[in-house]
Amino acid sequence: MTTKSRIPNITRAESENQTTGFAKVFGFLREQLLESRIRTGDRLLPERELALQLGVSRPIVREGLRALSMMGVVEIRERVGTVVRQPDVSVLGDVFAFSLAQAPDALDDVMQARIALECQAIRLACQRATTADIERMRAALDAIEATVDDAAGGALADFEFHQAIVRSSKSDTLIQLHGAMAAMLTRSHRDRRHLVGEHKDESIKRTVVEDHHLLLEMVIAGDEDAADQALRKHFRIGDELRRQKAIAPRKAAAAPAAPPTAKKPRKAKATP
Repeated sequence: MTTKSRIPNITRAESENQTTGFAKVFGFLREQLLESRIRTGDRLLPERELALQLGVSRPIVREGLRALSMMGVVEIRERVGTVVRQPDVSVLGDVFAFSLAQAPDALDDVMQARIALECQAIRLACQRATTADIERMRAALDAIEATVDDAAGGALADFEFHQAIVRSSKSDTLIQLHGAMAAMLTRSHRDRRHLVGEHKDESIKRTVVEDHHLLLEMVIAGDEDAADQALRKHFRIGDELRRQKAIAPRKAAAAPAAPPTAKKPRKAKATP
């Protein structure tokens, strides 16, 4: 005897209604946060009231709140209700990384965003960096020097130095954006350090260390323009290394092949 499936048949219209209802839940909370009507620690309306207010079913409200809970935007507490919380930026970073994972040239695109973000951050750092910020950058710089021949360790130290610059900006938005890109940025730092390690010219390694020394000096001096220019010049190192690696196979393919070695003719045997 055939057992009938218990999975309900969902029509296209019902699926679209669910998607629209789901979007309403997200949109409602987003607007409430942006307009400062609710803040971290506030409790949302009960599911029944939210469903009536948004014109959707309670199951859709429940699923929307669960999704928001997974993102760290809200916390569902038993016998209390749904409470707004400060989102965990690492979760947002995961969403960001997944959304770009399949995009062509994703790392190059992220790099351009990073340049814009960090150049503004270092300008603000020149104005706002505290003694604790300077010490954090100095510690990361020491780690960069100690790991100049270690691609993995050097990539981490490099990321922590640039992260310290962004944190010194005291801009919550820049810090959140930089944190959201962390997964992609650490990969970018790792790729860049591998290129440095593969390069035969040892002066490249010295330049990497010297560049970070200069960036720290500019922040301490509070020279925004010099810091901005020094950082842009530092970013060009990676661009140049990637360019050289890209054209290397072409040069090898275009190189003329060595002419074949001419074989000496055999001497005819004498006839007895």
